[in-house]
Amino acid sequence: MITFPTEHSLRYRVAVALATFSIFIVGTLCIILYFVSDNIEEAHIEQVIEMEMDHLVQRYQKHSDFISQVGSHLKSYVIHDIDDELQIPAYLRGMNSGYHRIYYGLEDFHVLVRTIDEVKFLIAYRISLHQQRLSKLRLLILLSWVAVVAIAFIVGYLLAGILVKQVTDLADRVSLLAPGDLQMGLMTQPNMDEEVAQLARALDDYQNRIRRMLQREQEFTANISHELRTPITTILTSCELITAIPELPSRAYHRIKMIESAAMRMGEQLQALLFLAREQSLGAVEPVAIAECVFDAVEPICSEIYRKQLKFEVNIAPAITVVLNRQALHTALMNLLRNAVQYTEHGFIRVEFSNRRLSISDSGIGIEPAYLPLLYERFFRGSSQGDGLGIGLAIVKRICNYYNWQIEVDSTPGKGTTFHITFP
Repeated sequence: MITFPTEHSLRYRVAVALATFSIFIVGTLCIILYFVSDNIEEAHIEQVIEMEMDHLVQRYQKHSDFISQVGSHLKSYVIHDIDDELQIPAYLRGMNSGYHRIYYGLEDFHVLVRTIDEVKFLIAYRISLHQQRLSKLRLLILLSWVAVVAIAFIVGYLLAGILVKQVTDLADRVSLLAPGDLQMGLMTQPNMDEEVAQLARALDDYQNRIRRMLQREQEFTANISHELRTPITTILTSCELITAIPELPSRAYHRIKMIESAAMRMGEQLQALLFLAREQSLGAVEPVAIAECVFDAVEPICSEIYRKQLKFEVNIAPAITVVLNRQALHTALMNLLRNAVQYTEHGFIRVEFSNRRLSISDSGIGIEPAYLPLLYERFFRGSSQGDGLGIGLAIVKRICNYYNWQIEVDSTPGKGTTFHITFP
């Protein structure tokens, strides 16, 4: 069974091109035949009448007393005087020599009149049979045109499938190819047509350049990661050692804790940025208590919540768990909660979970509808309020895409925003 695609693929366009070519070429021929057939029939009718007239004259000249015959389609008369003229049908009377075409009722007659030695010979030919044959011929021409176009489209589609098979095979191999695949010459295959082989060689060359670029990028990010993680680890270790000092002043203790929290946040952001750049996994998949993860994510911004006197609600039972990547959820929650606190000056921050759907709501300034399509673009900020680089939601979106989570947003300017994350 042949199925045709709804989209205009190369194969479909080739079939349409062949059908269009057939429409113009075969259609032109059919139009010519359509109109020429009328002239052919007219010439045939005239030839029949001429032959009958010659036969009638010859018979009269040999046997002047013969009686002309009158049939259902062909009528012949020999008229000597006015009395003979009155004996013929009224619609044939009084005609001069030459060709005539008359209509009597629904009938169409071709009439030839010839006068020899004051004797008038008349041949009347009813052309209904010719008209029927001409109508059938024209109908056959039209049906043949339609049939040829349909056959051309189907045959063109089948032939196009053969022609583009190498291209579709190449596309299949490209779709299965990983960006970092180290196989060389994977696209080029034996027995390829020269044009397809040229495309395959170009793809192989492009893949090799991408592979070299990825290697350089991985080396760079690995070096940057190492260079940044080392001082962060040093800061965290130093903070831990200092807080262990007995009789440490309370004020100094809180300062060190702030430094430790900032260093931990920097490490998390570093890991998130590396994920954003390389889409590497953030860890293993495991059962995660959603409420616990929410409280862990909100801990670094609790002081800001207290300062603004916001009401923070977590309507999630402690026993609810979902099998997912904990670090990924923590990073997404941390960015969403930080945004909620940043753009909310009074009211509440609420986190809920139902039917594998996690919702983070706030009563902040909301998002303008014109900004929604740009919401997940890197470095985009819909408001000058607060600080940040505008990459938090881009990180959240990339995490959701990586783990097949579905993220949605409902927002009303001036009334607040709700982000929904639905887990598969």
